[in-house]
Amino acid sequence: MKNISKFLLSAVVLSAVAFTPKTIFAADDPIEYHSHGQVEFTPSTDPTDPTDPIEPGNPVQPIDPTDPTNPVDPGTPGPLSIDFASSFDFGKQAISSSDKVYTAAAQAYYKLGADGKPTGDLVYGPDYVQVTDNRGTLAGWTLTVTQDGQFISDSKHVLDGAVVTLKDGNVVTASSSDNKPTPAKDTALTPGTASLVMSATNGQGGGTFLNDWGTKSELTSEDQPHTNSVTLSVPGRTTKYAETYKTTLTWNLSDVPGNGTTE
Repeated sequence: MKNISKFLLSAVVLSAVAFTPKTIFAADDPIEYHSHGQVEFTPSTDPTDPTDPIEPGNPVQPIDPTDPTNPVDPGTPGPLSIDFASSFDFGKQAISSSDKVYTAAAQAYYKLGADGKPTGDLVYGPDYVQVTDNRGTLAGWTLTVTQDGQFISDSKHVLDGAVVTLKDGNVVTASSSDNKPTPAKDTALTPGTASLVMSATNGQGGGTFLNDWGTKSELTSEDQPHTNSVTLSVPGRTTKYAETYKTTLTWNLSDVPGNGTTE
């Protein structure tokens, strides 16, 4: 009995020693140091290359149907720039004494690879005009077009009463869709008078935007597709000579913001 008591006492003492709390010392507070990250954007004056009217953002090499063997004119310098505008070719037409409406050739172009070279055959899409605003202000802008004069031949014969009409304008972009400008309604051009094409209000228009006339799905399925969204109306009463008639379209981009209307 005496031995048992000693054992129990010994066990209690050992247990007490085993469970004596240890003192834990807290680590020092971590040492902090702050560095910074920063980036500054400035207006870009570099020209912006034409992009795909069907897949905006992808570079292309457009073909001028009125001068297909030469490169198209380069776009204007930034930061607010006109990058490209289609020329309109209404083809070879038989002389007629009836009122006629002729459709423009679709925009032909080559898609470009990373090396800047064409990647395949000609592709056809809607005729279009492309604008870039790299000012970084979203202050808005307005794009107009003026037909400088009536169609005229080298021998000075005028195609009286001829009217170019731009229809089904729609804006496509690889930029934020919340930022899109507004295209104009169907527009019949009056020689010598500026016509609205598209405009961006204050808070809109930052990035690259294309105003397509029509869509790829409405192009005719000929070897040389045409678009019903760019037309030339010629009265039957107008005298036509067996000549080529030409005009010039002047595109004007101003930093005046639009008002959100389509007229």
